[in-house]
Amino acid sequence: MTINRLPWQALVPDSESWQELFAQPVIPEPQLVSFSAVQMRLSYGLQQFCHPARCADYMLIRSPEEGEYLTTVASVIRAIWNAPQKLTGGHYQIDGATVTFRPAESPEDNFAARGEVVVADWVEPDQVFGCLRQFDGQLSLSPGLIHQANGGILILSLRSVLAQPLLWLRLKQMLEQQRFDWLSPDETSPLPVSVPSMPLSVKLILLGDREALADFQEMEPEISYDALYSEFEDVLTIDDEDAVSQWMKWLGAVAREHHLPLPQADAWAELVREAVRFTGDQALFPLCPVWIARQLKEVSLTSDGETFSGEQFRNMLLQREWRESYLSERMQDEILQEQILIETEGEQVGQINALSVIEFPGHPRAFGEPSRISCVVHTGDGEFTDIERKAELGGNIHAKGMMIMQAFLMSELQLEQQLPFSASLTFEQSYSEVDGDSASMAELCALISALANVPIQQSIAITGSVDQFGRVQPVGGLNEKIEGFFRICQQRGFTGNQGAIIPGTNVRHLSLHPDVLEAVENEQFFLWAVDDVADALMLLTRLPWDGEGRQTLIQLIQERISAIQNDGRNRYPWPLRWLNWFNHN
Repeated sequence: MTINRLPWQALVPDSESWQELFAQPVIPEPQLVSFSAVQMRLSYGLQQFCHPARCADYMLIRSPEEGEYLTTVASVIRAIWNAPQKLTGGHYQIDGATVTFRPAESPEDNFAARGEVVVADWVEPDQVFGCLRQFDGQLSLSPGLIHQANGGILILSLRSVLAQPLLWLRLKQMLEQQRFDWLSPDETSPLPVSVPSMPLSVKLILLGDREALADFQEMEPEISYDALYSEFEDVLTIDDEDAVSQWMKWLGAVAREHHLPLPQADAWAELVREAVRFTGDQALFPLCPVWIARQLKEVSLTSDGETFSGEQFRNMLLQREWRESYLSERMQDEILQEQILIETEGEQVGQINALSVIEFPGHPRAFGEPSRISCVVHTGDGEFTDIERKAELGGNIHAKGMMIMQAFLMSELQLEQQLPFSASLTFEQSYSEVDGDSASMAELCALISALANVPIQQSIAITGSVDQFGRVQPVGGLNEKIEGFFRICQQRGFTGNQGAIIPGTNVRHLSLHPDVLEAVENEQFFLWAVDDVADALMLLTRLPWDGEGRQTLIQLIQERISAIQNDGRNRYPWPLRWLNWFNHN
């Protein structure tokens, strides 16, 4: 049995060992240097793509399609790109209704280019291909992005390409033919005049998420196969002090790019805690430039210089939490006013508090809320009824967790025939779809409590999934789940025996609110990490699941099964039911 009561130090990432590093000022580095340190694969791919040998004309990058990512990639490529500074493109001369073309002789030529790196988030045909206008008998030609990138690299968002198939077909044809042809935006009408083509040499980079890349691969399998591929990595694995230093320098590069303040020595630990909440793992720090810029922009409103303190950052987080917490507070009020029934004291048979996380569409912050799971058993044919599934409110993953839970129980009881009980399990006062298997350990404990007729402590909430052997598996949203139950206990007043049970493999994901840390340190609230459902049952019921020399849960269940089976064997069929009188006298 491995029940680990967690000290408050385990509830946040350990940043004490990095204090000397945090005390050192962040020395600004060129963006390419800091980018290469934290995005080694992507940096290597971009260097290959920019090589004069031209190993590929297309590159696909898995990345969020936000403008910040496109501009970051463009800045890195500009630092790598060593295109020969020769003129490309040319000059269009318009004489009345006649248009002629000659190769570029001067940078002042209207369609001259020098191999630039051009980036755009969302594009329209006129923006990419330029346009020919005719007004009052006068013709004019305007260059597009493809002309500006002639001899260089064009970087586009993949979603803008997928949303405009005609634009993509024309762009692909021009890149492959290495020739720009003036075409009418309206396929039904020709251009008013004939415009000569011009030589074109452009390399294309497309950034998109996995779904967009999958759609593109289906649409253009040959290009996807030939293109260079890499990914903008979301997180950096922190396994030593050098990795922390690299992350600090990357954060400094983002701050310098946006002219934002840097953390002071005491602010780094606070920033690390918030970073771990974002990634959900103490060993992973975020590389997302959008997330980094958001933290620094918000704290810059209260800082008065080029740096900010730990207190300023904490105050910013508290203000953000307060600003975004209207919905979560209303949900807590429903529990505190007993409109949603959640017990945090006493004992109940077949009832347990499961930890849940709620994400509302359009709401920026996920928050935790305890859910009451109840189980009722009665003599029956061994059917376990998932009420959520019957009511079409349970998802497939939830149904899978229920079946795994049943398999564990049947295996542990070692029955030669079906369990002589039927059971019904449900999430009480739940009116929307329930999915996921993170409540399967809670459901199993409620079921065992009902079968053994042993009460569960309502002061302890639980989360975790189980496998068919009863081993506890990690779940997501752990910080929000714990804090949701903690807030209810805090509002009602701590009793000294309240807490939460979590999977042991989830400890590395913890980065809890300072209020929780203080309560755990003062032994007002407790957290236990378990590796097996038997450990959770011991905490919840104060009885072991199995063993020798004392009363156990499995023994109580088996005794109840034997009583039911013996009672059934002593019963005569209904027409001879009167004979039972002799068995009892």
